[in-house]
Amino acid sequence: MKTLISIAWRNIWRNRLRSIVVVISIVLGLWAGMFIMGMSIGMNNQRMDGAIDSTIAHLQIHHPEFLIDFNKKYTLEDSDRITDQLDHLSEIEAYSKRLILPAMVASVKGNYGVQLLGIDSESDKRVVDIHQRLVSGTYFEKFKRNPIVIGQKLADQLGVEVASKIVLTFQDQNNNIISKNFRVEGIFRSPNTSYDLSTVFVKREDIETLTGLEGRSHQIIIRCNSIADVDGVKSVLQTPMDVETWGEVSPELGYAQETMSAFIYVFMGIILLALAFGIINTMLMAILERKKELGMLISIGMNKRRVFVLIVLETLFLTLIALPFGIGCSYLTNWYFSIYGIDLSVVATGLESMGLAAVIYTYLPLEVYLNISLMTFVVSMLSGMIPARRALKINPAEAVKSA
Repeated sequence: MKTLISIAWRNIWRNRLRSIVVVISIVLGLWAGMFIMGMSIGMNNQRMDGAIDSTIAHLQIHHPEFLIDFNKKYTLEDSDRITDQLDHLSEIEAYSKRLILPAMVASVKGNYGVQLLGIDSESDKRVVDIHQRLVSGTYFEKFKRNPIVIGQKLADQLGVEVASKIVLTFQDQNNNIISKNFRVEGIFRSPNTSYDLSTVFVKREDIETLTGLEGRSHQIIIRCNSIADVDGVKSVLQTPMDVETWGEVSPELGYAQETMSAFIYVFMGIILLALAFGIINTMLMAILERKKELGMLISIGMNKRRVFVLIVLETLFLTLIALPFGIGCSYLTNWYFSIYGIDLSVVATGLESMGLAAVIYTYLPLEVYLNISLMTFVVSMLSGMIPARRALKINPAEAVKSA
């Protein structure tokens, strides 16, 4: 076996240029493929984290019929018993009660339909991070009477800024129309411009008396200690109300997260398949050039099994040379851009409409590097078998006579 390994190693360097081209193609294929994978996973994670941190939280509790048309009459039943359960779960970091109403917001420049969220500012900012995304103003700290926090996109559409007055119009529990002046205290900018345009925050107490919904809530949003705790918390909560995880509230996010793992390996499989054809073609050319030499080896007693192993070893050596460089380059690239990010400001508007920031940070789990390495090794071995089988078909007598 040592002799076969020595011969195989020398054979791959007999034509240095061709071997180097194959090695470089494998390195570039792995590098590019795993960088794209890191970028894709990073984008998906940022989109998911942005939605969880800013808008939907880890879990939501609401009346089973509330999400059908956001009818204000469907408030939570026995919310005190629910919060008592939440207080006794160590997996829960924080929760917040909300009133949710459809409303119209108007200024001298125009009016827009929005979702009005009545919140307790202290508990809400422990669950979502809107208070950290302010571009101007403060978060319910300055104005005592009817403050409102709105998104940057909505502020631009309304032509308002901090301290401007706007009019909110909504219905009370008896469907009477209520119009009230509010003063803009803060303007936020989340990763999702659609959310910025359609959502406003006010103090819960400012609309409770206006709507007649004192002490009632439409929704409880929950932040767990980690995303891994979400399913466990949902399973132990006992309530007739609907308890939905972030993936159920936003199915497209849950689906993207579930399919991302499969996408990684399908995408990398396509790249490795393309590399396999290059390896096969290169080795077939090498066999045709060495047809006479292989015929002589068989003639002097080398059995076909050894010839088969020899060709497969040559293929594996090419891959084993390229693999550390490909994996190393991709790791360093993904590590660098996981810290400094990829600035895509030129397409920031399009990214924000999809809930993504203008700077993308790559991310690729360490186990993926190991799995891709194993995939590359297996593909290389299979690729080597095709030219190896071709070598077994060589007729020694004819090969020795060939020029």
